[in-house]
Amino acid sequence: MALNNTYDARLLQQETAVGAGVQLLLLTVLGTAIGLGPAGWLTGLAFGLATWAVLSRALHRTRPRSFGAANRVTLGRATLVGGVTALVADSFQSPPPVTVLVALTATALILDAVDGKVARRTGSSTALGARFDMEVDAFLILVLSVYVSTTVGAWALLIGGMRYAFVAAARFLPWLNNALPPSTARKTVAALQGVLLLLAGAGILPYALTFGVVALALALLTWSFGRDIGWLWHTRGPAGREVALPDLDLVRETATAGAP
Repeated sequence: MALNNTYDARLLQQETAVGAGVQLLLLTVLGTAIGLGPAGWLTGLAFGLATWAVLSRALHRTRPRSFGAANRVTLGRATLVGGVTALVADSFQSPPPVTVLVALTATALILDAVDGKVARRTGSSTALGARFDMEVDAFLILVLSVYVSTTVGAWALLIGGMRYAFVAAARFLPWLNNALPPSTARKTVAALQGVLLLLAGAGILPYALTFGVVALALALLTWSFGRDIGWLWHTRGPAGREVALPDLDLVRETATAGAP
């Protein structure tokens, strides 16, 4: 048993190491093709290192028997998000090639639907995979909101920061950690965030429409979070006492939504 555990651990370390290597390769390609500046290089490398460290720690804690095909797809998406992050960081010094930014972002958004299908077909949906997928999605939205904020204003940062504010609030308000029932509306709003921010950042719309697209994304997200927070508040029970909720865990809901 010890030999098997050691062997599995070595394979998992190789998976994360390959992911870090591919991230470095992508940054090298971007640096060679478009002249990625110091800010882009440092931010991209920091993202790749953080992804490798956090994912390696999570794998060590959960000890899965294999990394899984769906997680490989998500790791590929994370690599693309690292490239987008580097381009956005570099944009504060010089405008990035919009076509490259759009191509990386669009591919990452498309692959978001692929990893879930792979997980369902292979029966490999896990809590780690669901969390990994969610964090990659959330960070991409944060980065895109930073990018469009330079055009429409700092208020666009509310889009990327809303989920992180919710997580922070849940540390002080435990009832926010309760499971939510599956919701097609929630999944649709979440999927639209990336699409709308990509459309706004592509530079193909006049300013008024760009402003409107970002405002629509923020309005939809605010409505979705507000509805969920309201539901969580009302299910706390009388006098602030939490009540038992149905077993609607993150794995089942996220797997249904298309995450690994």
